[in-house]
Amino acid sequence: MNIQIETIKTNAFTMNYCQFGHGKETLVILPGLSVQRVMGSADAIAEAYQLLTDDFTIYVFERRNELPAAYSVHEMVQDTAEAIQALQLDSVCLFGASQGGMIAMEIAMEHPQLVRRLILGSTSACVTQTQKQAVESWIELAKAGDTAELYLAFGQSLYPQSVFEQSRELLFEAGKTVTDEDLHRFVILAEGMNGFDVVNDLEKITCPVLVIGSADDQVLGGDASLQIAEHFNARSDCELFMYDGYGHAAYDLAPDYRERMLRFLTSDSTD
Repeated sequence: MNIQIETIKTNAFTMNYCQFGHGKETLVILPGLSVQRVMGSADAIAEAYQLLTDDFTIYVFERRNELPAAYSVHEMVQDTAEAIQALQLDSVCLFGASQGGMIAMEIAMEHPQLVRRLILGSTSACVTQTQKQAVESWIELAKAGDTAELYLAFGQSLYPQSVFEQSRELLFEAGKTVTDEDLHRFVILAEGMNGFDVVNDLEKITCPVLVIGSADDQVLGGDASLQIAEHFNARSDCELFMYDGYGHAAYDLAPDYRERMLRFLTSDSTD
């Protein structure tokens, strides 16, 4: 597989994305915070979502290329929505994981015409002081230029201990490929979550929603998914599913995650 990386150009910024699949419906994926650009893993992402490619044409968006010194989640929302519109996409199915979920839920609030169905994976409607602890430890390592420890700390927070131990050597080696530009981007994007809080605006989301969390999430905590789902528990078109044993990165590790997404996105019962 050799997925082509494309670039959207607007008056204010450029943003990289990739496209795969051949389905008649559109699915937009917004990944979470990562140490390096996710487009470097475009082939792996396309392989992971192969199950959905008959039903969907899938777009995966990076954050903008030209980052300002400070870049809030709200600003990420505006840029991502502009990028989606620049490709003349509307009424899309939108899946956001972690920080990508924060962006996705605010897009659904502010640009409801863009989102037909919404999936929120391992995310939070607000970033509390407790939730900031893991992220702040990553920021400190990035500012210190300790790339190996950053990758290890990142992996240890995202994955269950058994998976982390199996991946330790790969994570250590990956740390050697991190550039100063990667670190600079990572710090800006990580700090952009400070102050994020849309709890009181969740009622603005009117499309069907699937919330997928993990009880053993060591980054944002399983309670964050429960809090989001509580706001929709009176609606028949909204669902909650909680994993246990896959950690924050359940979206990468749970073997039935894509099947669960596909069932929700193609089910007539949520129309």
